[in-house]
Amino acid sequence: MDQAQRIALGSIVVGVLVLALKTAAFLLTGSVALYSDAAESVVNVAAAVAAFLAVRLASTPPDRNHPYGHHKAEYVSAVIEGALIIVAAIAILNEAWGAILRPREVSLTPLGVGANVAASAINGVWCWLLFRQGRALRSPALVADGRHLLSDVVSSAGVLIALGAVAATGIAWLDPAIACLVALNVLWSGMGLVRSSVGGLMDEAAPAETLERIKRTIARNADGAIEAHDVRTRHAGRLTFVDFHLVVSGDMRVSAAHDICDRIEKALQGEDSDMIVTIHVEPDDKAKHAGIVVL
Repeated sequence: MDQAQRIALGSIVVGVLVLALKTAAFLLTGSVALYSDAAESVVNVAAAVAAFLAVRLASTPPDRNHPYGHHKAEYVSAVIEGALIIVAAIAILNEAWGAILRPREVSLTPLGVGANVAASAINGVWCWLLFRQGRALRSPALVADGRHLLSDVVSSAGVLIALGAVAATGIAWLDPAIACLVALNVLWSGMGLVRSSVGGLMDEAAPAETLERIKRTIARNADGAIEAHDVRTRHAGRLTFVDFHLVVSGDMRVSAAHDICDRIEKALQGEDSDMIVTIHVEPDDKAKHAGIVVL
């Protein structure tokens, strides 16, 4: 089990612990706002399980049916997480609306509020870890899990503010009203997560700064070639796929052109070991002559 899988498995354990604490907080207080927090934690556990399965599948080596690997499984997991977040938001809105129509008494016991604070603190620390490790490991599933928990931390902060307002003013409808705001925040988070993850499934290109760095590396390491053109990139999990055409003299030996390709590929992978490079060599009399000038 690699580091990404261990972190994803840890998310399941943390999710179950936080769910238990937030459920206890809701049962002790009867607060709809705390119910909304607990409902989102149910989704957190389901999303953590999906992330673990996706990271595990993504780590399996290429096979006959998937020669490019299984890295896109992480994007599928992120889309599922986004959809689950949206479902949670709808469930929270439904419960909050019912509480607005039929107000209920809220008992803000120190034990109940304390359980929610403890759960939020655990989520905050784990969220920071997921962002840090997810970006370091270039794992869309872990980053998506971190974004999900961040929305939960923000929601929890809103819930605690709402409970403070209810305690200070005695206005009961503030509890479900804040729950509605929490649901809208959760809904926005889920839609954003789905949108960003679909980009990965649609073979979205590498960022502009990454593409420029790739082009500079090609230009510095293609001595003996004439130019390169049609540079294309796409992401698949932690991998970045790069392909381009390399123009050489028509009378250059195949072995010499191959040496140039090896040198460029080594230089690109020296900057990013998770880069998969494919180079198409073409003679100058067949080339477009509209690309990267070799330095």
